[in-house]
Amino acid sequence: MSLVKAKKHLGQHFLTDKNIAEKIVNSLKSTDSYQHVLEVGPGMGILSDFLLSKDDPQAYLIDIDPESYAFLNKKYPALGERLINGDFLQLNFKDVFPGKLGIIGNFPYNISSQILFKVLDNRDQVVELVGMFQKEVAQRCAEKPGSKEYGILSVFLQAYYHVEYLFSVKPGVFNPPPKVTSAVIRLTRNELEKLDCDEKLFWQVVKAGFNQRRKTLRNALSSLVSKEDMQDDPLLDLRAERLSVADFVKLTNLVGGSR
Repeated sequence: MSLVKAKKHLGQHFLTDKNIAEKIVNSLKSTDSYQHVLEVGPGMGILSDFLLSKDDPQAYLIDIDPESYAFLNKKYPALGERLINGDFLQLNFKDVFPGKLGIIGNFPYNISSQILFKVLDNRDQVVELVGMFQKEVAQRCAEKPGSKEYGILSVFLQAYYHVEYLFSVKPGVFNPPPKVTSAVIRLTRNELEKLDCDEKLFWQVVKAGFNQRRKTLRNALSSLVSKEDMQDDPLLDLRAERLSVADFVKLTNLVGGSR
């Protein structure tokens, strides 16, 4: 089979190191809690080889690139409908998977945030994610309050998932090599069915706080509730990057009670 050419507009950087590929697949730890795992952007199948060698959970592959799809179709003829030529960001999970699932992939860096928000939108179904991201994105996901890297994505992911930074990956193990260092993270769904607040308002509060992150929250949240109506609380004198998920839940309830 002829090899697939990496396409810049799809953000493709094919992993070539089989040891790292095996390490990524073996980083799936919660496989007893879901029956299906979806690999995003398998390319030429270096992760897929290890993923498909396991009986459980049942693996599905999705790739938007027709060339990769044709290559994988020849490589894994037994997959049938479990090989999908389509856009992960447009996939309706419930149409394909009846229950819980895991997600794995060497993700295209140009849509990494969109992938993570897609997972958040489907958090009731996605139990676990193990994936390769640009190192800075991976660090942001796992970052704790108090740093400049801590932001909207950090709070949203940590509200619903345990986030672990697993290991870094150098550019030389990809074809073509990216210009940045990469890293693998693991997300594991936490025990909360829902936050102890109005979740829609929670998302608004977090976004408003970080969209004006240089301002104190008293000023940054003025678009949601006037400073005059806001109940007084020491949290309002802080900037968004100082607040934990629990603090944002408390702040959301404070904003909700002031409206």
